[in-house]
Amino acid sequence: MAPPFPDKSGSPPASAVGAELHYRRALDQGQFLIQRCKACDTSVFYPRMVCPHCGSDRLDWYAPSGAATVYSTTVVRGRPQDGGDRNVALLDLAEGVRMMARVDGIAPADVTIGMAVQARVLMSEEGGKVVFVPAGASAVSAAGPSAHAGARADGGVAA
Repeated sequence: MAPPFPDKSGSPPASAVGAELHYRRALDQGQFLIQRCKACDTSVFYPRMVCPHCGSDRLDWYAPSGAATVYSTTVVRGRPQDGGDRNVALLDLAEGVRMMARVDGIAPADVTIGMAVQARVLMSEEGGKVVFVPAGASAVSAAGPSAHAGARADGGVAA
């Protein structure tokens, strides 16, 4: 899997500005944040400078509950030497936004539509990123990979 930042420095790319830069810096500190519009009280994700619902620029940051439901999922096949298969899922957060991420802690083919999941911030050399685990599953150790079948060994999870 390619690192999120091509230069592998762990820093957001120079093109990350404004809301995206704020979001990425928070992830790098282990915080998952989304926005809420003060004008129409609607949650917003992916980070933006203007509310896509009403056009207001009055967006505040907050930590979502992390509770989500799998809306759609697929298995991306990979060679074992490249980490093997992984899943890519669209997830509906309890706050009403949809995002793309992966579900860790179970085999990629075992992720199902309608499954309840919980967000975690995965810390790695490249910085923080949001992943999900099945609801009720214990968090993956921040010191290393999970003992769960199908879990990827590319870093730990900060709860």
